[in-house]
Amino acid sequence: MKKKSELIFSGIQLPIDALMIFLAAISAFAIRNIPELLVLRPKLYVFSFNSYMKVVLLVVPIFLIIYALEGLYNIKTTRKFWQETFKVFSATSIGLMTIIVAIFLKREWFSSRFIILAGWFLAVAYVTFGRWVLQKIQKNLLVKKGLGVHRVLLIGNNGKITKVSQAIKNNPALGYRIVSHINNGSIRRIKEIKNEEGIDEIILCDSTLTDDEQEKLIDYCAINNIAFKFIPSTLQTTRLEMGIFNDEPIIEIKNTPLEGWGRIIKRAYDLIGSSVLIVISSPIMLLIAILIKIESLSESKKGGPIIYKNERIGSNGKKFSVYKFRYLKWEFCTFSDTEDGKKALEYEKELIEKLSIRKGPLYKIKNDPRKTAIGSFIEKYSLDELPQLFNVWKGEMSLIGPRPHQEREVEKYNEYHRRLLTIKPGISGMAQVSGRSDLDFEDEYKLDVYYIENWTFWLDILISLKTIRALFRKRRN
Repeated sequence: MKKKSELIFSGIQLPIDALMIFLAAISAFAIRNIPELLVLRPKLYVFSFNSYMKVVLLVVPIFLIIYALEGLYNIKTTRKFWQETFKVFSATSIGLMTIIVAIFLKREWFSSRFIILAGWFLAVAYVTFGRWVLQKIQKNLLVKKGLGVHRVLLIGNNGKITKVSQAIKNNPALGYRIVSHINNGSIRRIKEIKNEEGIDEIILCDSTLTDDEQEKLIDYCAINNIAFKFIPSTLQTTRLEMGIFNDEPIIEIKNTPLEGWGRIIKRAYDLIGSSVLIVISSPIMLLIAILIKIESLSESKKGGPIIYKNERIGSNGKKFSVYKFRYLKWEFCTFSDTEDGKKALEYEKELIEKLSIRKGPLYKIKNDPRKTAIGSFIEKYSLDELPQLFNVWKGEMSLIGPRPHQEREVEKYNEYHRRLLTIKPGISGMAQVSGRSDLDFEDEYKLDVYYIENWTFWLDILISLKTIRALFRKRRN
């Protein structure tokens, strides 16, 4: 159910968008008439500001109508900024095409390609900024005043309800307040809670309710204007494809969309993205290489390599070497085929037993004493992983995907964990932008499987943008 405050903010958003589009149009006109630009490129068409404003006043409502049709006024407190930005970009682009068609049909408006393109770019920037400011105000009122908070009832009696409850309590910005939680879908009990506390949303965390119970629950929510959500079972989140077999309907479970064109699009994104990032990050990589080389001269075993190759398991269980900047002292780098490497491996096992802060097959050594001074810094900010861009360029890894694990870690997998090996491993992924190395392996696995089953090109872009933001947060050692 949409809260009253959300309706108010939705109403406020309309004049703000109109103002931002209007300012973008004025800015484009002003930029076009900057004297320095006129020297570089003289104007081919001259039109007055008054005639231009008449066109702008016609154009602004068109943009607002397109924004409304694209769902940009369904303002929720918990809306995602990046998703909204993409919607603004799409809707403004549709508006741009509408204007181009209108100018083609009615050429007496004006014919300035610069104003059209500049206006489009500035409209996206201004509208996005205006919405960001409004969202910050809305979030602030939500957290500090409880304005717009959704009263939620949790149903279930398992581990999932505990996790959902903790997430809501630990993060007020999610916009929820738990009014109660019950073990079953008793409509009588739900009516009592609704009358006493009020209910805006119901989240079903238990998939063991019978079809009859769930049907009654869904009907009750529909009749009483209550939002109904549920945490699905594994089968319910799987991609399904309908078909006909021998005149009978048949459902095929698809492992991943990364087949056919999906795989081609992802590889193109990896190849272009890694090439661009290698060029951009090359000065940083050169500086890190120099610093590692200088520091290696002071190590007890001098002359250690700058790039450390670590064997990992890739897609379909294929072994490959992951490239990383060496952040450990050379004598502690593990190679099972040398005597020193065997000693280093034994020492690492001792550290894992004493200092590992992760559960499951993976390990994470807290305050690792083997790190160099430079190594501690680059590992903290994930700079040690920059050489993996060359793994991506070679086709051994992807920019986005499950993290590649060592053979000794894979050996500890349960059988179902091997789904992680069905696609190329990635430098970043769902787990890294959600919790980085702080997540338990089982939680990391669930996020990676969700990515495998629900991959889209837009999801890769979204995770890439979130990865950039995550890099500025220190890792927990």
